[in-house]
Amino acid sequence: MMKPVIETQDVVKIYHDGSIDVHAVNGVDLTIAPGEFTALVGPSGSGKTTLLNMIGGLDKPTSGRVIVDGTQLETLRDNELIDFRLRKIGFVFQAYNLIPVLTATENTEFIMLLQKRPKEEREARAKALLKEVGLEDKLNKRPLELSGGQQQRVAVARALAPKPAVILADEPTANLDSHSTANLLDIMARLNKEEQTTFLFSTHDQRVIDRARRVVTLEDGKIISDESFDR
Repeated sequence: MMKPVIETQDVVKIYHDGSIDVHAVNGVDLTIAPGEFTALVGPSGSGKTTLLNMIGGLDKPTSGRVIVDGTQLETLRDNELIDFRLRKIGFVFQAYNLIPVLTATENTEFIMLLQKRPKEEREARAKALLKEVGLEDKLNKRPLELSGGQQQRVAVARALAPKPAVILADEPTANLDSHSTANLLDIMARLNKEEQTTFLFSTHDQRVIDRARRVVTLEDGKIISDESFDR
């Protein structure tokens, strides 16, 4: 049986709002196998972004365990967690989070630069990925010279560049039109198959849900359904 790349065990996240305890995530058990293309869905406040943030090591559970690529995240010290995220997790945010003064190539290289990869390796990987996402003619363009859809494609290339164990995407299509969304999903689905990278989305977007091969629905911090599709 294939070892899971993501596993949450009875994960709980409680926020304190004055005298009230809010269970944002309430006893979630979730297992994601390598190479899956999964969407976390549910209404606002269902806990999907909170769960995604805990899987990404951006937040810590109140109780329970989060295991990514064999490492239990809550056992790591802060500096170890930063290093783990750098090596193992790629992030795609709805706000793109590109560095304005860097070109598309430099933005794509950035995580590899932090990893101290050799310059030739960084450049070759960045250019190959930007070609994969259809931006081979935009290598030297800065974010403000790119459309929203193009910026999001750079963000996907940056996330894939260091070959992480998993890519976490929080509402990655929220700011994109229908054409850009379809294009981005085509790219991510193709790269998922070609590079066998695991994708986990948090989304409200039906267009993303319709392309996911697994849809996990949360409500009030709990998983209420988990469906797989042959797509």
